[in-house]
Amino acid sequence: MTKTTQFLIGSEVRCSDGVCGKLSRVIVDPLARAVTHLVVDPARGSDVGRIVPLALVDETAAEVELRCTAAELQNLEPAEETHFLQDGEGYPGYDRGHVLVWPYYGFGMGGMGTGDMDLGAISGPQAVTTDTVPVGEVGIRRGAQVHASDGEIGHVQGLVIDTESHRLTHVLLQKGHLWGRKDVAIPIGAVTNVTDGIRLNLNKQQVEDLPAVNIDHPNRETGESATGA
Repeated sequence: MTKTTQFLIGSEVRCSDGVCGKLSRVIVDPLARAVTHLVVDPARGSDVGRIVPLALVDETAAEVELRCTAAELQNLEPAEETHFLQDGEGYPGYDRGHVLVWPYYGFGMGGMGTGDMDLGAISGPQAVTTDTVPVGEVGIRRGAQVHASDGEIGHVQGLVIDTESHRLTHVLLQKGHLWGRKDVAIPIGAVTNVTDGIRLNLNKQQVEDLPAVNIDHPNRETGESATGA
């Protein structure tokens, strides 16, 4: 029987010397359909989250546990980068709207942290923060939309992987609203795309027909593994 590891986004993360943060994103290689990194936000303080290679994750643990100390976690690549937008005044050699990026760690950008901006209204540098992910990969957050073939069906709660290969086996989905919520595990074979939300080749009724699973949501007690592993 395949051994699986479950990553519930939003759950507590422990380092070798105690609780060190929360799981905020799971980074996926969409071509290999495999998890490559986790993003851990610090338990306290104003420091940014860190990108944790899966090699540092103890996949045999019942919870998300890292093979590093909290101090070592802070030495990993930051999960955000800051861009400075400027209008060109007082910065010779730069055109209006030029973007200075600091720091740069060789990662791609996972989406702007702000909405549309009127560059004409900016006076001096304007800091904009973006998520970082390894180039060619995508970050999946809790609450990301899941789309059936005939419309939106629910929101991501977490991912399940094959412990040995790190390939995705299921997407954990919460569908419905307050009085009709249902948690299901979507087999990865039903997933057609993970780069723009999660898209399925199942329709809403087919998702509804899947058996309910008991997802151990963060801040909610008890619950067995969502895939029975």
